[in-house]
Amino acid sequence: MMKLMKTTGPLQEKSYRYALDVVLFCKRLMEEKREFVLSKQLLKSGTSVGANIEEAQQAQSRSDFISKLSIALKEGYESRFWLRLIHDAGYDDLRQISALTVQVDAIISMLVRSIKTAKDRS
Repeated sequence: MMKLMKTTGPLQEKSYRYALDVVLFCKRLMEEKREFVLSKQLLKSGTSVGANIEEAQQAQSRSDFISKLSIALKEGYESRFWLRLIHDAGYDDLRQISALTVQVDAIISMLVRSIKTAKDRS
């Protein structure tokens, strides 16, 4: 697979890796389990985390930056909800969902710190 562009920071790297893992996980859920509704919800929120982090890099102001990161944070929490629901509904085993949950929890922690730092500097 050709890599088009290298991201710059650890938050961008982690969120990109998470988005890619979510895409592959949802693809498997759709192909193997024929689960389309929950996987599509996870796909939307899981990829939105990184997209909003990327958008924040081009923010027009500090408040715009905080806003984009806050949206990414909300999407992270939503993503974690869908992971829990997919597991509890019996669509997948805990191993893969646990790995994705660990990833999103790390991103959530980084986002909380980044938002706090940005607010403190305002």
